Amino acid sequence: MTSKDNGGVPAAIVTGAARRIGAVIADRLHQRGLNVVIHCRGSRREADTLAAGFNETRAGSARVVQVDLADHAAPGQIVGAALEAFGRVDVLVNNASAFCPTPVDEATQAHWDELMASNLRAPFFLSQACAPHLVQQAGAIVNLVDIHALVPMQRHAIYCQAKAGLVMQTRSLARELAPDVRVNAVAPGAILWPEHDQSPEAEADILDRIPLKRPGRPEDIAGAVAFLALDAPYITGQVLAVDGGRLLNV
Repeated sequence: MTSKDNGGVPAAIVTGAARRIGAVIADRLHQRGLNVVIHCRGSRREADTLAAGFNETRAGSARVVQVDLADHAAPGQIVGAALEAFGRVDVLVNNASAFCPTPVDEATQAHWDELMASNLRAPFFLSQACAPHLVQQAGAIVNLVDIHALVPMQRHAIYCQAKAGLVMQTRSLARELAPDVRVNAVAPGAILWPEHDQSPEAEADILDRIPLKRPGRPEDIAGAVAFLALDAPYITGQVLAVDGGRLLNV
C-alpha cells in the first residue's frame, strides 16, 4: 500500500472484527502498524477487550463501533467513526458474514434478507462510503468471500449466491475504482468449524478432501488479507483461495 498522506498513521476498518477470523485480521493489521476500527454487531465485550489490548500496546490505535450492518445507516456510522478517530481510511476489510443453512424447501425471505444484507449489500455500500477516503490514500479493499462462492454448498443456496455476488462485486469495484484503489478478495476454505450444527463425520469428510489434510488457521487468512491490502501494489480484481487445495477436490 502506498499512501498519499505520509504524515499520518494508516487506518483500517475491519467488519465483524470482535471474534474469530475477524479479530485475527484486526490483530495482524494492528501489528503491521495500522490503527484499526473494530466493527461489531453483538459482541461488544469481545470488541472492547480487543481494542483495549491494542490501545495498551499503542495508545489511541483502536476504536470500536457497534452497529448492525442490516441498518442502512451503518456504512456512514462506521466510516464516520474511522474519520473521527483517525482522520483517514486506508484499508477496508469486509469480513462480517451471516451464515446459516437455507434448504430450498425451508428458505424464507427473512433468510434472504439477512444473508444478502451482511454478505453482499453492506460490503458494497461500505465500500461506496469509504471510496473517497481510500482514493486519497491509494488504499485497498479486501473482501472475505468463500470457496463456496465458486462451488456451491449443499443446503446453503442463499449464502452461496451472496458470496458469489461478492466475488463479482470485487471484480466490478476493482475496475471502477482503479487506478487509485485496489480491490481483492480472500476465499477461505476450512479454517474454523461452524459454531453450531457441525458433526464430527462432516468434519472428517471435509478434511479427507483437502490435499493438505488439515484445516487452516485464522492466521492463514489474516496473512492473506495483509498481503493483499499492504504488500501487493500490482494486484487487483483477484480472488485468493486459502483452502489447503480443497477446491481441487470439491
